Amino acid sequence: MSTSVTSTSPTSVEQADSTWTPPTWEEIVEQHSARVYRLAYRLTGNPHDAEDLTHDVFVRVFRSLHSYQPGTFEGWLHRITTNVFLDKMRRKQRIRFDALPDDAAGRLPSLEKGPEQTYHDARFDDDVQRALDALAPEFRAAVVLCDIEGLSYEEISATLGVKLGTVRSRIHRGRAQLREALAHRAPEVAAAARPAKPESRAARAGLRLPGRRVAASSR
Repeated sequence: MSTSVTSTSPTSVEQADSTWTPPTWEEIVEQHSARVYRLAYRLTGNPHDAEDLTHDVFVRVFRSLHSYQPGTFEGWLHRITTNVFLDKMRRKQRIRFDALPDDAAGRLPSLEKGPEQTYHDARFDDDVQRALDALAPEFRAAVVLCDIEGLSYEEISATLGVKLGTVRSRIHRGRAQLREALAHRAPEVAAAARPAKPESRAARAGLRLPGRRVAASSR
């Protein structure tokens, strides 16, 4: 039995029985490349590094799909994306492609010719993006996952592999630094600082940028 993929529940892999079949590579790329790129852009702050990170993420997905256990596929992608980002920041070097099968690189998603809307959905204005870029990578990842991607503290804890207290501390400190960096912004400018199509939770409790209070550090 194969897993159906619909627009209302992208590549859902939660199956109650033991006959679950993983989604195909083509389904993963089609359903999730834009999502991964948006997160990659918010973490890296520029299109070039976001494309590099997205390609590296799908390399990791390609290598790891055989060992994936049914669960929340989107959460698994969040974890891979943030971990690859943090690995790259720590090592300051690019993940190599030379261990891939010969035909794998050709099947990686190409974002250079992707929809223009993907870029506009992902980016903030330059002032806001600079403030995010100035955060330490660990703080940036926690703030982006919480206030932009809409993950709970528990989900962020699982994604980053750190304790809940560490998650709360990173988010609190990251938000405080953002407030300080954006204190000069007028309230009316804040509305323009958000992405064109914010995630639902971000719209409710996300990054309240300049002139407005960043969302409370506890839920």
